[in-house]
Amino acid sequence: MNFDLKELAAAIKVLAAEKNLPETTVQEIVEQALAAAYRRDYGDREQEVRVSMNLHTGAVDAYVTKEIVETVENDAFEISLKDARAVRSDAAIGGTVEVHDDMQNFGRVAAQTAKQVILQRLREAEREIVLEEYEDKIGSVINAVVTRVEGTITRLDLGRAQGIMPRSEQIQGEHYYPGQRLKVYLKDVERGPRGPQLVVSRGNAPFLEWLFRAEVPEMESGAVEIKGIAREAGVRSKIAVASNVQGVDAVGTFVGGHGTRVNAVMSEVGEQEKIDIVIWDADTAQYIKNALSPTKVTKVVLDTAQQKARIVVPEDQLSIAIGRGGQNVRLASKLTGYELDIEAEKAAPLPTVVPAAESAKAPKLKRKSELEDSLLKAIEEHGE
Repeated sequence: MNFDLKELAAAIKVLAAEKNLPETTVQEIVEQALAAAYRRDYGDREQEVRVSMNLHTGAVDAYVTKEIVETVENDAFEISLKDARAVRSDAAIGGTVEVHDDMQNFGRVAAQTAKQVILQRLREAEREIVLEEYEDKIGSVINAVVTRVEGTITRLDLGRAQGIMPRSEQIQGEHYYPGQRLKVYLKDVERGPRGPQLVVSRGNAPFLEWLFRAEVPEMESGAVEIKGIAREAGVRSKIAVASNVQGVDAVGTFVGGHGTRVNAVMSEVGEQEKIDIVIWDADTAQYIKNALSPTKVTKVVLDTAQQKARIVVPEDQLSIAIGRGGQNVRLASKLTGYELDIEAEKAAPLPTVVPAAESAKAPKLKRKSELEDSLLKAIEEHGE
């Protein structure tokens, strides 16, 4: 099996088009593969070989670098001064010269070597092109199609590359199936043995922020901004917003008329995910109160050194402040950056009953004998 170099030259152009790679890149890959094949078929694996290929004629020229010596001991690496000067007139002992060899074809083994190297290098080049293309898109939302679901990992087709969405990056309760079209947030590009692996997410906070940015044009103008997001995807999220323009209602801007803007975001992440939009405040205590919405907070005691806060709420507000499974206080803590300790307000003590004075006490009842004596005495006095 010989390697037809003219056919290879034509194939380079086809490969470049199919792989969407520059023609010069494919040519360099093929030339390096032919150099490896030359060393295997004609020379030594340690030789320094350069191959040049003419894509129009298919002609391939090999150039072997050899050291100029007085006495040649290994003609694979050395050349005499006389032979070197036949190649280059200014050649001198101790220098090097490239010896030309006109390559016409390769043997079966060399051809197989060239094929393997070409395929491997093409894959590597394709990976690098993909990496360069998608590295610029990290931090943006792109369209994807689900290709298959493997246990906790969902694989997606992103166009020129494949992406994976681990369970930790998925929306809780959301089900995926092959052929499903999704918007995903490109989180990272990982280099792996099987090529670039793109990690995407629908469950992180930046995805939620991107969705609001698409619905709230005032964010682009800088009139309003998102100061922080705490999210438990598919369940509940808290978003702290602020206005940079006097008279602009930040919460109202994000909610939209009749809730159109927040509803549009919820339709993408799932109606089951409740979204609380609260006002960010430079005053930490007030910010914590806002973050615990809809709880009515009585008092906030801050420990800024420990990044902790003791929150006092009315007793009937305790369960609301904590939330189901501690969700409300957990998200508020994540949003504000403070560890929050919720406690109920102590009830006021009942008024103490002051005993009446001894003089005001009811007189004790007299004994029967005393009553009879008193009565007889009163009759005698009356008789007199």
